Amino acid sequence: MKKPFIPLFLALLFPLFLSGCGKQYDYTAHISELRSDIFRAETDEFSVTLSCVSREYPYAADGVACPRSDVVEISLVPASAVDEVSVYFKTETGEQGGEMSFRNAFADYFFSESVSAFPQSTVSMRVIWGGETREVTATSVRTEETLKPDEALEKAITAEKERIERMTNGAFLGEFHVRLLRRDKNYYYVGIIDRDGETLSLLLDSISGEVLARRDTRV
Repeated sequence: MKKPFIPLFLALLFPLFLSGCGKQYDYTAHISELRSDIFRAETDEFSVTLSCVSREYPYAADGVACPRSDVVEISLVPASAVDEVSVYFKTETGEQGGEMSFRNAFADYFFSESVSAFPQSTVSMRVIWGGETREVTATSVRTEETLKPDEALEKAITAEKERIERMTNGAFLGEFHVRLLRRDKNYYYVGIIDRDGETLSLLLDSISGEVLARRDTRV
């Protein structure tokens, strides 16, 4: 009668066995949101940013990572008011895009759409601006020195080793948000979310991985 419990026992024991054998735990499996690249272009009339985002669905900061889907998010900030704006970007299979929506909170126009693959290095964009077409090429903000997202996550995990260990009981009981940021230069945001909704937010240097700021909040 006790035999059915053996597979369950082995399943619980297996991650510990791998750890004992020196196999490193794969924390990247617990990333629920990832912004891996940012493309930017600027003219006298507007600045436009295309972000490559892989995000879980349904999206919830609940400490549980769900399967992700890939989308591009495009933000356009106008230098002066314009009635309607549409944006299109070239992909390997053609062109995607559509009409943008104005966001009062950010004072920008916004568009998002699912994609099968993210652009690399540069992306050609066509902006319909006040009935006229503008062609721009957006360039990635990443450089050869910029850490990869999994490297940035590794730096954050190392910096918060004790906290991560408390959240790991055979398996990691939490989720990560990893976002490349662009301000005066590149940064990484790493959010560590536990099952109780508490979030540790880290701001990392994008080259060294040094933690520049940290903040604890409860969702």
